[in-house]
Amino acid sequence: MELRHLRCFIAVAEERSFSRAAERLHIEQSPLSRTIKKLESDLGVVLFQRTSRGTRLTWAGQVFLEDARRVLVALEQAKTNAKAAATGYRGTLRVALSDGIARTRLSALLALCREEEPEVEIRLFEMPFSQQLRGLRHDLYDVGFTLADAVAPGIIAQPVWRDPLVVAVPARHPLLAHKHLPLNEVVNYPLVLCHPEVCEGCNQQLERLLRSVDAEPTVVERVASHDLMLALVAAGYGVGFSSAAHIEACRSTDVIARPLAERAFTFTTYLLRPNNEPSEQLSNFIRRVGKVAT
Repeated sequence: MELRHLRCFIAVAEERSFSRAAERLHIEQSPLSRTIKKLESDLGVVLFQRTSRGTRLTWAGQVFLEDARRVLVALEQAKTNAKAAATGYRGTLRVALSDGIARTRLSALLALCREEEPEVEIRLFEMPFSQQLRGLRHDLYDVGFTLADAVAPGIIAQPVWRDPLVVAVPARHPLLAHKHLPLNEVVNYPLVLCHPEVCEGCNQQLERLLRSVDAEPTVVERVASHDLMLALVAAGYGVGFSSAAHIEACRSTDVIARPLAERAFTFTTYLLRPNNEPSEQLSNFIRRVGKVAT
């Protein structure tokens, strides 16, 4: 088995079409088909079901896809680590990010890492929460940040940052008559909320908040980024929810932030790591996270 076999397999699995995969790989379809048949023969399993509707993975193919991706990621990380060592770094921490961690928090943390331990390279990876969990379990990442508190066995979730929740309101909106916004009035207006699959942790925390009111909110849009939420709010699509740290970093003049009236609700950021003894570098990193939280 060669690495090119894995790359061909991943292309077909992701495109769900031999013709589209061949175009993506810049090869003819016939040699691609032969490569997949050779791979299936070497493994002794059928990886794809070919039907009139297209190509889809078998269960064996789905399992192999996750491992194949991990092999290629590990290879790229090995290349990167070697280059980093050649330029003077003495270690690497792989940090997975989900839910759009506030820029002010992240910037302060990275600056502190560069100041106290510049010989350790910090590599950042953005991804959905589910992918972060898989990567932490399979040693693709050393540590992660997310707003999700429901994690898998073998993963430690430690609350590290708590930021007050605020409501993002368009300028000249009726809600701005209040200095502190009643939640039951906020939900009477259309809402721009985060996408539950892309921002799973943020969605979890907001769903708990919205379940505390009797009214059924009207969601006009689900977005994958904080910037897009602010853009839609500024355009008058609806109101949204954010953290004080996020809003502070944006300094938008056409979106006004207001706290809720009933209670001090916060967004909680969790640090995730495998449940084993952390390395010295990771221990130092976690200590710095605590400094940024204060």
